[in-house]
Amino acid sequence: MSLIVSVSGIRGTIGGYEGKNLTPLDLVKFASAYSIWLKKYNTNPTIVIGRDGRLSGLMVSDLIVSTMIAMGVNVIDVGLSTTPSVEMQVILKNLDGGIILTASHNPREWNALKLLNNKGEFLSSEDGKEILSIKEAENYNYSPIDNLGKVTIDSDSIREHINSILNLELVSVEKIRQRQFHIIADVINSTGAIALPMLFESLNCSYELINEELSGNFAHNPEPLEANLVELIEKSKSADLGIAVDPDVDRLALVDENGNYFGEEYTLVSVSDYVLSKNSGNTVSNLSSSRALKDLTESYFQNYYASAVGEAHVVKKMKEVNAVIGGEGNGGVIYPPLHYGRDSLVGIALLLSLMAESNLPLSKLKEKYSKYEMYKDKIQLDENINYNNIVDLLTKEYVDENIDLTDGLKIDFKDSWVQLRKSNTEPIIRIYSEAKSLEEAEKLVLDIKKIISKQ
Repeated sequence: MSLIVSVSGIRGTIGGYEGKNLTPLDLVKFASAYSIWLKKYNTNPTIVIGRDGRLSGLMVSDLIVSTMIAMGVNVIDVGLSTTPSVEMQVILKNLDGGIILTASHNPREWNALKLLNNKGEFLSSEDGKEILSIKEAENYNYSPIDNLGKVTIDSDSIREHINSILNLELVSVEKIRQRQFHIIADVINSTGAIALPMLFESLNCSYELINEELSGNFAHNPEPLEANLVELIEKSKSADLGIAVDPDVDRLALVDENGNYFGEEYTLVSVSDYVLSKNSGNTVSNLSSSRALKDLTESYFQNYYASAVGEAHVVKKMKEVNAVIGGEGNGGVIYPPLHYGRDSLVGIALLLSLMAESNLPLSKLKEKYSKYEMYKDKIQLDENINYNNIVDLLTKEYVDENIDLTDGLKIDFKDSWVQLRKSNTEPIIRIYSEAKSLEEAEKLVLDIKKIISKQ
């Protein structure tokens, strides 16, 4: 399997051959290239590095830290942490960048380097291309003995992150504490097992954890989709709500008090409802996200904007339109007053604030929002499938419809849409659709696949 290099990071499976998988040589070369890029802006840079609970995490971290030291870069090693907590460290400590070691929702054999700039944000496409060109040149100038970088160990990243959340104006700390919510949380054998209890205890919430052993051996497919959350759905019937996060804790999915999957698509919608009720402004999500956010935003007489898929693209669009809230329909909430990064911890705090202030359970909140059903499918990429040919074929087939080529191919119909795009994180073509019924959404995808099969 080839390495996947995109705005979502440098990721691959552990083991195998250089350039085919994520090997020690690949790790050293990418870390060296990132170091050279950092030193363009500061000749004595300091970065933060943190990792999720993956089996390969410590091995990968040791390689990266050693490489950064050899390149003359100082490292603050926060160890086991979450993606948003590491991003917050760049902001709180005014650092030059950061590296998060996580393959997010990918299975246990995967890992990745997610690179940050000095704002604690994922690198832009342009910066990513520059680092890739540095890596390909392989002209690394390592530091002499007197100029090696230094390492500092810091284990407070999650606590500092949570403290920043509790200090946000819109987080109704006292009202949440008074409600004494009982929460079931699936932390998928990773660093959510550290972060969520800290947040719950700070907010006087009682809780029960599922898959709480921080082993990196994920008890189920780590993507927080309904099909993977059977135990959480059942146990949430005895709680105020159920919460699922992915291994690096930047995605948030919810289950209501009746054991119904609230849905990762509606995480952003509900949090945006709360934010818009307090502050007028624009919202942003990516082209693969539910129309429900657009409908909600317009009900507040505000403007909704769509971006290409990928956190860096969403952040760029949010800044362009000065959005008060944004994110991705995969459960990624981005709240600018805290930081420009997907953050399930701030998502939880804002959601609990909404529930505490409205005195409504999740099931009643869901009734307020436009009802759509989404269908998600994929096609495995191999040498026999030409992605560009597929896009050309479908563009001609649907020439009379509203077509958007910003990110892959999206076809908008009156009450539905379908999108086909190459994944940033896996060797697949994703096909997503949304309509008023699941049957209609599924038919949209099957129609697309039928056309593709005839090429």
